[in-house]
Amino acid sequence: MIILKQQQTEKELEISLRIKHFSMGNYDWSRFNVRIPVKSSIQQVYDAWTSPAALESWFLREAVFTSNAGEPVNNNSKIQKGDHYTWHWYGYADDVPERGEILVANGHDYLRFSFGKAGIVNINISSESGETVIDLVQEAIPTDDASRASYHLGCSNGWTFYLANLKSFLEGGLDLRNKNEAHKNVINS
Repeated sequence: MIILKQQQTEKELEISLRIKHFSMGNYDWSRFNVRIPVKSSIQQVYDAWTSPAALESWFLREAVFTSNAGEPVNNNSKIQKGDHYTWHWYGYADDVPERGEILVANGHDYLRFSFGKAGIVNINISSESGETVIDLVQEAIPTDDASRASYHLGCSNGWTFYLANLKSFLEGGLDLRNKNEAHKNVINS
């Protein structure tokens, strides 16, 4: 009876520790990770992220880049470290831009950029089990309550959709973005 009671107490302690470990108090609100496999080459995926024209084909309504020297980047040119951007999405007015800087663009499989007040975004593209995998990490997200809602939850939902749209676009050419301004509060804009 004492052994049974001790085992039960140990099990209760283990369950309590697991619950405490996974409680929201221990959740890291300063970062998140979103991954998706894509049937496309690493270079094709990288290229989809690294020119204004490519970004506008699956992600943005408008992507404007300026070089580190302040010169406009041609719509079909590759972005580079030090370039600055102003982005606009479908479903949002021109007075709701996202601005940031390209921190790393290695030409093959890695891109890192500041993402306004929402932190830093890292895009790593690799091969796993015979498929290309996009691994997006957004980090350095502020952790106040408003940032948790807007940047952590909002951006993770947004990136989930846009990575799925990139997959759809690269694998079959279908762009899932809502381009009809009359539709508000939809998941695809």
